[in-house]
Amino acid sequence: MKQAFLDQNFLLSTDTAKILYHQYAKPMPIVDYHCHISPAEIAQDRQFQNLTQLWLEGDHYKWRLLRANGIPEEEITGTDATDYEKFCLWASVLPKAIGNPLYHWTHLELQRYFGIYEPLNESSAERIWEISSKKCAAHALSARNIIRHSNVRVLCTTDDPIDSLQEHEQLAHDAAFSAKVFPAFRPDKAMNIQKPEFNEYLDQLEQVCHTPVSCFEELCSALEERIEYFSLHGCKAADHGLDRVVFEEADAQTVEELFQKRRGGADLTDTEAAQYQTALLLFLGKQYAKYNIVMQLHYGAARNCNTFRYGLLGPDTGFDSIAPGFNGAGLAPLLNALEQENSLPKTVVYSLNPNDNEYILSVIGCFQGTEAAGKLQHGCPWWFNDHEAGIRKQLCDLANAGVLGNFIGMLTDSRSFLSYTRHEYFRRILCDVIGKWVEEGKYPDDLPYLGKMVQDISYYNAMRYFGFEEP
Repeated sequence: MKQAFLDQNFLLSTDTAKILYHQYAKPMPIVDYHCHISPAEIAQDRQFQNLTQLWLEGDHYKWRLLRANGIPEEEITGTDATDYEKFCLWASVLPKAIGNPLYHWTHLELQRYFGIYEPLNESSAERIWEISSKKCAAHALSARNIIRHSNVRVLCTTDDPIDSLQEHEQLAHDAAFSAKVFPAFRPDKAMNIQKPEFNEYLDQLEQVCHTPVSCFEELCSALEERIEYFSLHGCKAADHGLDRVVFEEADAQTVEELFQKRRGGADLTDTEAAQYQTALLLFLGKQYAKYNIVMQLHYGAARNCNTFRYGLLGPDTGFDSIAPGFNGAGLAPLLNALEQENSLPKTVVYSLNPNDNEYILSVIGCFQGTEAAGKLQHGCPWWFNDHEAGIRKQLCDLANAGVLGNFIGMLTDSRSFLSYTRHEYFRRILCDVIGKWVEEGKYPDDLPYLGKMVQDISYYNAMRYFGFEEP
C-alpha cells in the first residue's frame, strides 16, 4: 500500500518502530546541546515577520541549493529580491531536491509550526506565504514561542570566550521563560594561531580580562579566567572546530618561542602551528576536566573553498566542504596525553567525513571511564551527514562498535529556530532502525526496555551526560 506523503508514520516501516516512536520517543523533551542560534534573539524574543526571515536569512544549507539552481547571489543573500521573492525562489527550487533532507525538514517545519500539510512548490507558494505570514503577525512564531512549542528543555548556544554572556544572565533570571539557555565555550580564535586576526583577537581578550596576554602562560591564565566565568553561567560544554586533530608535542620553551614569533607578526609553519595548538588544547582539556565541562571536537571540514566568494560574503556562507584525506591522526595521542595526567574530560568526537566513524569508535573505546556511561562519545551525524542515510549509518556503526544505549542523541547544529524538527527526524530513524532489528529477530521484542532505551537516547542520556538538572 502506498504511504501518504509525510504522514504520522513517516520513516516508520514496522509496527515496532511505530510503537517506539509514538509512545516513547515523540513525547520526550529536547536537549539541544550544540547549536548556533543567537542568545540575543532569544533574550529579545525576536518576532519573525515571515518565512524568509525564519528560513533564508542565515541558512547556508538552503543557499547552496539555490546557488546549485543558477540563482544569482544578489537574489539569495543580497538585496535584489524582496522577502516574498526570495521565498518564491526557494519554493521553485525545493521540488527538485527529492532525497535531500531539506525537502523533509522544510515540510516537517510547515506541518509542526504552521499546520500546513500541502507540499511547497511554485503553485502553492503564495497560499503558504499568506497563511504563514498571518501566523507570524500574530507573534505565534517568536523566538521564545518556537522554543516553547518545540518542547525544548535545554539548549546550548555557541559563544566566544570574550562574549559578555549578558543575554544568558538575562534569560537565567527570567521566570517567564522555562527553557534553560546555557553558553558553550568556543575558543577557536585563540586556537587558530595562523589566522590573520589572531593578534587582534588576543588584544580583545586582554581588554576583557583586564590583564596582559604577552606570553603563552598569560594566554592560558586569561582563558582559564573565562572558563571559570562561563562555568558560573552554567556552561557544561566546550566546542572546538578543528580542520584536523593535531598532536605535535613541544616543550614549554618552544611553545613560548612560537607564541612570541606569531605575536610579533611572523607567520608559522604548519608544524609550528600544530605544536602551539597541541599545547593549548592539552591545557584546555585539563581545564574542562577541572570544571566538569564536556569537550566537543568537530574536525574534518575544509573551510572557505571558494576564496572569491569568501572574500565577498565571509565565513559560514556555504562554501565549506568535507576535507580530503584522513584528518584524525592526532585523536588517540591527544586523548592519551590527557589520560596520562588523569585530566581527560568527557569528550564528544565528530568528523565531517563519515568514513571516520569506525576509527573514532575504535579510539574512544580505549579511553572510557567511570565518570559517565559512555564517557567518550561518537557524536551524531554532522553537517553534510545529517540526512537519512547518514543517520542510519552512524547509528549502525555505533551499535556495531560501541554501546548504542549510551548514545547522547541528536542536536541541531543550526542557526535556524525552526530546526528542532531535526530531533523528530532523528528519533523516527532511530525507532525505525531498532524496530527493524526486533522484527528481524535480532533483538528481543521487549518494548518496555526498548522504549526506555529510546527515551534515554532521545533525552535522558544527554541530560545526565552534561549534568543538566531536571526542572
